[in-house]
Amino acid sequence: MQSRADWLEALLAICAPVLEYGAAGTLKKAMPVEAPINPEQRRPFSHLEACGRTLAGLAPWLELAGLEGREAELQDAARQQARQLIASITDPASPDYLNFSQGLQPVVDAAYLAQAIMRAPHVLWNGLSNDVKANVLRAFGATRRIKPWRNNWLLFSAMIEAFFCAVGADFDRMRIDYAIHQMEQWYVGDGFYSDGDTFHFDYYNSYVIHPFLLDILRVTQRERHWVELYPPALVRAQRYAVVLERMISPEGAMPMVGRSLSYRCGNLHALAHLALLKLLPDTLPPGQVREAIAAVAFRSLSAPRTLDAEGWLAVGFFGQQPSLAEHYISTGSLYMCTLAFMPLGLSADDPFWQGPGVPTTSERIYGGVDMSADHALRE
Repeated sequence: MQSRADWLEALLAICAPVLEYGAAGTLKKAMPVEAPINPEQRRPFSHLEACGRTLAGLAPWLELAGLEGREAELQDAARQQARQLIASITDPASPDYLNFSQGLQPVVDAAYLAQAIMRAPHVLWNGLSNDVKANVLRAFGATRRIKPWRNNWLLFSAMIEAFFCAVGADFDRMRIDYAIHQMEQWYVGDGFYSDGDTFHFDYYNSYVIHPFLLDILRVTQRERHWVELYPPALVRAQRYAVVLERMISPEGAMPMVGRSLSYRCGNLHALAHLALLKLLPDTLPPGQVREAIAAVAFRSLSAPRTLDAEGWLAVGFFGQQPSLAEHYISTGSLYMCTLAFMPLGLSADDPFWQGPGVPTTSERIYGGVDMSADHALRE
């Protein structure tokens, strides 16, 4: 059984090169851009992918107060690196100034960066100087020229506007309203949303849809137009978490279906998100979710060639598997896997860490335990 210290060691090992080179302003120089399809076409986007996704998974731990000893020292160093990284990538005078406006992809990873700052507002927003804050606002504003695809991408534009709302800046209500009401139209039942007009059986309900919807609606709850949408969104997310946990085999494997399998254990974003928020359904005790996430994360990240000689993630789900990559996958894309580690934002005395380990649903069923039948969500 993996301890909290094991989780933190694994997360920091993944994040280390992004934080180190990002803080030093040498990310563009140091980070390889492995993209089995069209690497030069992905180069303008890959570095922002790495930054946004890394910080989105790391942010809850960065925000956690009250740490002591070695973990507090590690956190203090990572906090400083994260703030330096944000300053560097949003400063037009920096050699690491990143692309927030050219092409379509920047709206995706600016949204993950916005989500990261909202997950750690004390550390990653209040801890920034006024000049850096102004640069961040300009960088996010630059994404408004990008028209998102009519699918889960609507939530990326909406997340950026939710960030503006959260920090008291002017925000575009229409972008939020359109995204969340369109997702309502795409709800197909039993905790699943269609990703656009056509349903895809993949993990995008976890990578993006449920966590983004909940975070957007949580930030904007004071806006009466959307307050009634939060309760059903939460119920659906909880049902999806139940389904997701049931998809984990007794060996810690998950079905290899759908797009973006190179995100590895990032497919547990929705489950980790509810654990962090302490909003897991009653049928999923924290100790069970801890074991479920660990089973998948440590199995998928322990494969040989997961990291290259310099510590960068390689394309693949289990080791280096470049043929798994879609045309939009590159080195930066892979840092979605950090999202599985968000429960590190819960204190060490939280029931998630202190409660007894509970076998996963599949472990109990395949172990011959007599359990209640599963039931679809009826609304």
